[in-house]
Amino acid sequence: MKRIVVLTGAGISAESGLKTFRDSNGLWEGYNIEDVATPQAWQRNPELVQEFYNMRRKDVLEAQPNLAHYALAKLEERFDVTIITQNIDDLHERAGSTNVVHLHGIITKSQSSVNPELTYPIKGWELGMGEVCELGSPLRAHVVWFGEDVPMIEEAARICAGAELFILSGTSLAVYPAAGLIHYVRTGVKKYIVDPNIPAVSRLTNVVEIQAKATDGIPELVEELMSNKY
Repeated sequence: MKRIVVLTGAGISAESGLKTFRDSNGLWEGYNIEDVATPQAWQRNPELVQEFYNMRRKDVLEAQPNLAHYALAKLEERFDVTIITQNIDDLHERAGSTNVVHLHGIITKSQSSVNPELTYPIKGWELGMGEVCELGSPLRAHVVWFGEDVPMIEEAARICAGAELFILSGTSLAVYPAAGLIHYVRTGVKKYIVDPNIPAVSRLTNVVEIQAKATDGIPELVEELMSNKY
């Protein structure tokens, strides 16, 4: 089976009603990023950070996968598909995708505040301040904050290097290190970019630009790929 690697960003989840990580004014759901998405924020005001991610988790659980999520899941009928996502929601999984790499964590899990490798599922949307890991340390959202390492980036780079077809959707390629992943894809591999605003990729070759929102462009691309003999 041909190996397809898909890199998705906030744009694909926005069509399910989830706000993009950072609005044009630099805020996320009305909060300064520095107040809710850094280790320093957790040290200053853990209650605020916990409440913020509880609300984001509630939003995620109320949201539903959209046509783009379902179309990408359908690709597995014919291809070996890995989705690498910058998103912290679980919409790809709920649409049926079985091989999803979360670069920035997943909000439906918690993690130890002293050992990020200790993770736990969360029942419902609320994570309480009194909940602790097996080491006795408070639990926080399993989300990579600014200033923290991205533990899955090397694995994601390896996956991209092995792609036989690459799809990019919903990301402006502005957030590193995720933005650099496309450069690990081999020169001869065809690269589809599906987005209303195509990011600048002038140094890349074999690029097919599909200027459309994910819920339009992805289903059409998947239909084309499923009908062709790759």
